Amino acid sequence: MQLHEEKDLLQILRRDPQMGLEEILSRYGGVLHGIVRRILPDERDVEECLSDVLVTCWRNAETLEEENSNLRAWLIVTARNKALDRYRCLRRETVDPLPEDFELIADELVEPRQSEAEALIAELVEGLQPPDREIFIRRYYGLQSGREIGKALHMEEHAVNVRLSRGRQRLKRQFLQIFGKE
Repeated sequence: MQLHEEKDLLQILRRDPQMGLEEILSRYGGVLHGIVRRILPDERDVEECLSDVLVTCWRNAETLEEENSNLRAWLIVTARNKALDRYRCLRRETVDPLPEDFELIADELVEPRQSEAEALIAELVEGLQPPDREIFIRRYYGLQSGREIGKALHMEEHAVNVRLSRGRQRLKRQFLQIFGKE
């Protein structure tokens, strides 16, 4: 479910990467920085992670446009995943190295891809009405607490938690109906 503005932005990114990346930062930089900053404590790591997100976006611009992907949601998920990967990498650097034979096993593993179920869940979340969509994105992609979400949206923490609970039930029903398991 790609907005016309996002499609235009992806076309700009493909034609003029510098201008496209600047526009992405202008529109989504604050949200992406907030997500990454909640996971990575060091600002240098945050900047490096955001750079990785932008490069990944540039490399995938054509695919995102062809698949009619929601750019904002894709950027949020990518930023979160890259920050978590970076966090895990930083944690690994502080522990003893793995045995040499482990690298042989790891080389055989395939890079994880988004499953059909994950894609459907992302689509269902994107289809939620405001403010539920923003609550879900802040909670599950931005890793914000109910209190933080309530403060940002001028709601009581209890109201946020109730909306999350009811929203999860609604998403579960929709998910099961689409997969035909109900």
